[in-house]
Amino acid sequence: MGTDTITLSGITAIGHHGVFEHEKRDGQPFTLDVVLHTDIRPAAASDNVADTAHYGELGELVLAQIQDGPWDLIETLAQKTAIAILGSFPTVSGVEVIVHKPKAPITVTFSDVTIHIYRERE
Repeated sequence: MGTDTITLSGITAIGHHGVFEHEKRDGQPFTLDVVLHTDIRPAAASDNVADTAHYGELGELVLAQIQDGPWDLIETLAQKTAIAILGSFPTVSGVEVIVHKPKAPITVTFSDVTIHIYRERE
């Protein structure tokens, strides 16, 4: 459909995802970045937001995905977010979703854990 991209980075909210009961009970911050693969030429020609993926609506959708669940795995959060985006934005041919879990219960010093997926419209 196109090689153009729309990126929305740093969408952060408290989610209740994790394998451990305290993660589900207490919650922790999750940050998602999304990259939409699309063709922006129709929107550029029309200058109409209806011809593109409205990034305000995109942000609200991603926020709702973080707050949904709880899921044991951030892999599940990434997959459900990608499916929701493809289902909501018909101009998007593919989507990258990066889930950050900077407070993961890991015993070594680390700065972030991420899952990065790419899904295409079928």
